[in-house]
Amino acid sequence: LGGIFEWGSAESEVFKSILAHPRLVPLFHGLLGKGYRLDHIPFVLMNNKGGEGFQLHGGTVDCVSGDYNHNLAYTCHNGSIRSSLLGCNVMLVDHNPGDGGFCVVPGSHKSNFKMPEGMVDGINHSEYIQQPATKAGDVVLFSEGTVHGAMGWQSDVQRRCALYRFAPATCGYGRSYFSADVMGSATASSCSWPSKFYDDLNDAQLAVLEPPYANRLDRPNIREDGSVEITQRSDRKRQHDKDVFKTKYF
Repeated sequence: LGGIFEWGSAESEVFKSILAHPRLVPLFHGLLGKGYRLDHIPFVLMNNKGGEGFQLHGGTVDCVSGDYNHNLAYTCHNGSIRSSLLGCNVMLVDHNPGDGGFCVVPGSHKSNFKMPEGMVDGINHSEYIQQPATKAGDVVLFSEGTVHGAMGWQSDVQRRCALYRFAPATCGYGRSYFSADVMGSATASSCSWPSKFYDDLNDAQLAVLEPPYANRLDRPNIREDGSVEITQRSDRKRQHDKDVFKTKYF
């Protein structure tokens, strides 16, 4: 179900709050660094009882080919964790043990090998595929470098969860931010999300909609208290670009 940022202030406010929620900002900073950004258009996943699952995918190493997925990289250096693309599942209903839905292969973000035959469909080695039990309102953060998918839905209650993807300041996987109106002409700039995304946002939420570029190039950063600061280079370096390139940025 798409359009969750475009339903008007009353219906979309809660979904937009995830962009810079005070409980989540420290976690986003810890996994993505300051200047993190929305990378995909968020949407709601829905399944009725008996709905089929979704094949395992993702992983720093492709599940089938074994090729390295640099755009889903996960790293940990000197105690600093970074994920090139972070999934954020906001659970809108309970997902009890055995209900199905979102599932992962724990530890697969560190894998160096493709999956054994039949595992991507859950036919073989299913004991290594786990479905987290969650309550409505829980948030599951996962590196897209972790192999994940969905099990068939078994509950009588319709499955519902909102899925967001976030990235570090300089990373870009999706490209929806290139046009303010995806199906029409841009009304803002050539580097904008659909225009209704911007309605009723505070400064912190607006910062998360910035396109990919480095923090030092006047990027708005969210402080821990929810306020926003602009990170920039020295006056000398900024003047250098104007003098040499005749532009504000190199």
